Amino acid sequence: MAKASPRAPVLGPAFIRLLARFGDADLPRTPPVLTERLAQWFDWNRAITLSRALDGRLPDAGAGADFDDAHDAECARVRRSLLDAIDADIDLAPPRRKDASAAAIDPSFLPYRQHCLAMQRAMQAATGQLRGQMRDMLARQSPAKARLAEVDAVMEATLSPREQALLAIVPGLLGQHFQRLRDAGAPDPADADASADDTPATPAGPWLARFRQDMRSALLAELEIRFHPIDGLLAALRTR
Repeated sequence: MAKASPRAPVLGPAFIRLLARFGDADLPRTPPVLTERLAQWFDWNRAITLSRALDGRLPDAGAGADFDDAHDAECARVRRSLLDAIDADIDLAPPRRKDASAAAIDPSFLPYRQHCLAMQRAMQAATGQLRGQMRDMLARQSPAKARLAEVDAVMEATLSPREQALLAIVPGLLGQHFQRLRDAGAPDPADADASADDTPATPAGPWLARFRQDMRSALLAELEIRFHPIDGLLAALRTR
């Protein structure tokens, strides 16, 4: 009997490879060229704004507090706080408020979905605030760095909506991954104890431990992606 050919390895960042595995998707062997993709994302209004930020007169450096070790420590503190929240215990109790959009979602997966959504909101809020603060401090260091801050602001305004739309699919992919792992590791229905009420039993088993670790890996990878711009701004701020 002919064997099915193995799936080709997915190229690209670890986060993309992880999501491709969750969705059981085959991605192109050759990733799209970044410059070509950016050209599709920039409309003419954004392109003009970016051109002005790159080629216009250097802005004057503003006044305000200089970047110091305290600001660096604050970025590390926020990152550590988000890491701790990702690793925190997940409340497995059914959601108190009914969510119409979650009506068709497996009740056993709902607590994990809520954890994922809450972490995404927390990461977006915290990193967005830090990024703005880093730009403000960068603009006060020198005219050249003020230009860099302007370029980063344009890039965030252009790419952030697309980033959020793409990251919004993560909970759904995790739901598919949860279902596949549970189906593969579920016991024989004849051996399963019937629940006395309508509350779904909390799933358990090696497959659940694997799912929880995979969800953690996905959230950690997303956190790294959200901190990439901040790390770049921090590197610029530390350069004198």
